Amino acid sequence: MAVEVETETRTPAPAAVGRTAGPAQPSGVGGGIRRFYELTPINRRRWNNFKANRRGYWSLWVFAILFVVSMLANVIANDRPILASYKGELLFPILFDYPEEKIGGFLATIDYREEFAREEINQNGWMIWPPIRYSYETVNNNYPNRKNEGGECLGFPSPPYWLSSGVYCDADDTAKMAQYQALGNRNWLGTDDQGRDVTARMLYGLRVSILFGLILTGLASVIGIAAGAVQGYFGGLVDLIAQRILEIWSSMPYLYILIIISSVLIPGFWTLLGIMLLFSWTSLVGVVRAEFLRGRNFEYITAARALGVSNATIMFKHLLPNAMVATLTFLPFQLTAAITALTALDFLGLGLPPGSPSLGELLRQGKDNLQAPWLALTAFFSIALLLSLLVFIGEAVRDALDPRKTFR
Repeated sequence: MAVEVETETRTPAPAAVGRTAGPAQPSGVGGGIRRFYELTPINRRRWNNFKANRRGYWSLWVFAILFVVSMLANVIANDRPILASYKGELLFPILFDYPEEKIGGFLATIDYREEFAREEINQNGWMIWPPIRYSYETVNNNYPNRKNEGGECLGFPSPPYWLSSGVYCDADDTAKMAQYQALGNRNWLGTDDQGRDVTARMLYGLRVSILFGLILTGLASVIGIAAGAVQGYFGGLVDLIAQRILEIWSSMPYLYILIIISSVLIPGFWTLLGIMLLFSWTSLVGVVRAEFLRGRNFEYITAARALGVSNATIMFKHLLPNAMVATLTFLPFQLTAAITALTALDFLGLGLPPGSPSLGELLRQGKDNLQAPWLALTAFFSIALLLSLLVFIGEAVRDALDPRKTFR
């Protein structure tokens, strides 16, 4: 009796058809790091589109250099040495305060620009100074003022040394002139109306503006995205009530509120940031809300609800990535608006405390001292360069995320 045995015919898996065996994917920690930094094909195409906009691509590099330089402002412009050696002991004046009794004085801290401290340390060691030997608050008391055409000594603000050909009032004081003409002691962009170095104040002002803009944009984006996601996803009564609240809140005159709060509280970086945050988060709500209203009825969202996936998972794992394309396009322009707002408030005297390094305060000094055009020009070109770079980057981001260019 013959027994028939059925044989199972196996076909290759669809994923293997037409494919050749490639190199094995790396595993372990190294492979995980490589997969983390590896761009997906769509993001790689977006990055190529971003680089295709040469103006935006190089603006990103210039902005990155400005950001790094401004973060290193304490090392580039400071009235303290970066490193010093006194009688065989290494000192780090840029990081720590040392009492003057360490070098034979009696003051609470060492003033390294003072003649006694400078000579004492140089005789018993050495000092490595920053390229600019002024901080944003250092008053150049040793500046040899220039004479005008009538022979009178002019005070502050003083012009850059390369811009004026007037005779120095202290030209006969060889010690004072030698100190001023030493490397790092010159005022490359002149001094302001209080004798402070304009280059140092511009550098520190750029750092304050960039940090303020980045922090404000980041916090406002988080709040705005969360509010817009809740409105767009749930819709109905939640969206109706939230929209009415948003309209009332957006119509409040924040400048008058800022004036009232400034009269009660001492103005500061974080105080100003908190006040601006109260009114900045509303700008992204409409964009995110529209994207969530459009995407909440997609079939894969309906399937996720049917499978019992939580609302939070659907919102932030499935819908938010689609909404981020439109949101990211607005972020460079949000950053530009934040920096502009800080500059305007400082110009009006409603921003940072007096004496703080600020481009808006430097611009106001230029308005008050029309005979010193270097003040207004320095502030203007700094602000114009910073805002132009951000606008060019924003245009490149918009082109990179444009679906017509990404999926062509």
